[in-house]
Amino acid sequence: MSAITNRWYLLFISSLVMTLCMGLFAYSATRISLNGEWQFAFDKSGEGEKLGWSGQLAGSTETVIVPHSWNLGKYADYEGTAWYFKSFTLPDAMRAKHIELHFGATFYLSRVWLNGVELGRHEGGHTAYFFDLTPHLKASNLIAVEINNYPGLATIPGWSMKLQEGKNLWYDWWHYGGIVRDVWLTVNELSLIRREFIRVKVEGTSAAVNARVSLENFARKPLAGRVVINICPETGGPAVASVEKGIVLSPGKQEMASNLKIEPVHLWHFDQPTLYRMETALFDARGELIDQVSDNFGCRRVEIRDRHLLLNGERVRLSGMTRHEDSPWEGLAESTGTIRHDYDELKDLQVTLTRPVHYPQHPDVLDYCDRHGILLIPEIPIWQFSEKQFQDPKLVALARQMMREMVEEAYNHPSIFAWSVCNESATYTAGGREYFKTMYELLKGLDPDRYVSYADDRIAFVENPADNAASQADFIMMNQYFGTWHGPASELEPKLEAVGRKYPDKMVIISEFGAAGFFAQNPKKGDRIRSQIIRDQMRIFGQYDWIGGAIFWCYQDYRSHRNLWPGLQEGFVDMGVVDENRQRRPSYYAWREENAPAHLKLEWKGGDTVPAGFQATISRRSPEELPSYELRNYRLDWEVRDADSQLVSAGDKLLPAIGTAQTLESAWRTPATRSLQLRVRLMRPTGFVAVEQSLLWWDPRSGGLDVNTMRKEGKTVPAGD
Repeated sequence: MSAITNRWYLLFISSLVMTLCMGLFAYSATRISLNGEWQFAFDKSGEGEKLGWSGQLAGSTETVIVPHSWNLGKYADYEGTAWYFKSFTLPDAMRAKHIELHFGATFYLSRVWLNGVELGRHEGGHTAYFFDLTPHLKASNLIAVEINNYPGLATIPGWSMKLQEGKNLWYDWWHYGGIVRDVWLTVNELSLIRREFIRVKVEGTSAAVNARVSLENFARKPLAGRVVINICPETGGPAVASVEKGIVLSPGKQEMASNLKIEPVHLWHFDQPTLYRMETALFDARGELIDQVSDNFGCRRVEIRDRHLLLNGERVRLSGMTRHEDSPWEGLAESTGTIRHDYDELKDLQVTLTRPVHYPQHPDVLDYCDRHGILLIPEIPIWQFSEKQFQDPKLVALARQMMREMVEEAYNHPSIFAWSVCNESATYTAGGREYFKTMYELLKGLDPDRYVSYADDRIAFVENPADNAASQADFIMMNQYFGTWHGPASELEPKLEAVGRKYPDKMVIISEFGAAGFFAQNPKKGDRIRSQIIRDQMRIFGQYDWIGGAIFWCYQDYRSHRNLWPGLQEGFVDMGVVDENRQRRPSYYAWREENAPAHLKLEWKGGDTVPAGFQATISRRSPEELPSYELRNYRLDWEVRDADSQLVSAGDKLLPAIGTAQTLESAWRTPATRSLQLRVRLMRPTGFVAVEQSLLWWDPRSGGLDVNTMRKEGKTVPAGD
């Protein structure tokens, strides 16, 4: 390359550094969605392959819409094998490219064919995988997918050994078979960027970013080119950090690492979830774009120190609840709309922390939590496994595969601060301890910066801490159901004190608590128990300085073969603050009240007959309460309406910091009315309501309310009387 040509090339690359983050360059890779209509057939005899279904449509099919689960409606109980078929055509020019078939998730065991050629198989129902189609493509193509959803002792999730009595072996939630997440093709040149891993270390007002880029070259000869990495605000604008490197990409896989610095850095926090975007582009020697990928990430510092949880140096005590990917209308094949609805409600419920449930989550869940501020501890679905299962080499290998897939897919999400390797299993045995050690070492190799734990339901009952894998974990996740399964509610405090003594260097997160409805005579009484457990136990948790968070089980009722009302073998587990149709129960409001991050008190002020103003006293929860964290840049807004719903007064005020009690007042010209209603809301910086209260004044002389009679009958008199 001549000096002049080289100078112009460098100018081109330099200008590209400033413009890539502004979206002026399209991806060279093409993504083609295969969602939508597929042909579907049950294979109850398991002979579909013998009948030639791997290379042609089954004799009788029906049209379904993918993502899809077959365990809805009349096929709800079907366990076994079913097939999906999809035809597509490719132009001749596209067939010269590198083409892959990607599945977001298929539950549970899948085998995939293209034009009768088996591409491979995948086990596990909640992680993504792909196959190279390039060698087998034709002008017209048929994809055939065989899926089996049957659980066994060596599947994950699998039969729980705790449920062997009666040989009715299930796990605790529904096994929805099908292509349950997105399907798509990617069309690339013969070289591509497979993935970028973004590792961040916050140092004062700056952040050191290590970008590890995984590349692949499918050509027979090396590719000489350059890699350009840019970091930009996720909301748009010029790059805040960038680097470019020359590279010779040999045939096969290759990694490239680069270090960048963001200064000044804006930190990610659940109340200020600032995101950055990393764009990585691969160019050939002529400067032509070959491939480009991008990922959001955040810069935050999560620490466990002195048995406390710290976010960006601030001690926080957090709370939230779990949620199954389950609904009567979609099953496991959730749409973005269902996810958004449920997580908007979780934010209304003041959720800042969740596990979120027993298995790797839909990418839309992770993206939502990044953008709206929820810290996560994702988990693989090892649920109530025995020591014998933990000692099965095939099962451990499968667990390692699932964990690796989950971590690789979710690595860059700032909402994730820890990983969980199992739930309520025999981790108090030699085999269980060895399993935890194996997974701990795997995770620290994959992701050295995040914490590792597991959900332990026996920690309150294991006498010797050395016998329990919890002694090896970075922190303790304690499942406890005192008041129902684990014994009387009065046992909770003694058991917590024992855990605190036995593990004196461990922070504890209560990873499950709650109440199943069948512990009462009917669902309404069951929800009263649930509400009381919420009120009582959240206050108890606050008394123990080393409890960093509490997670309630759970948001909604979910389908299961167990934990139902006596005599039932299928239906919905009654444990949610909403039912399966998302109808709110009283416990919804009990949780929201107990988990508001601030205390708010309202009083009417002034006026001879009709109030002429109000006073609001507000303070954050103290560190001796749970939840508890600093409240910065919250906003108080209010409105007052008269008996005809006409606006009397409204206003708002930004509160840079809310500490101990502070008072705000507002006044208005006294209206002629028989009633007033005041509504005051404390708004998070993210736009969600943190606290909401109303105050009603009613003139008893208007005849609308007989206050004296109400008092005699023991009824609540409206505030302001």
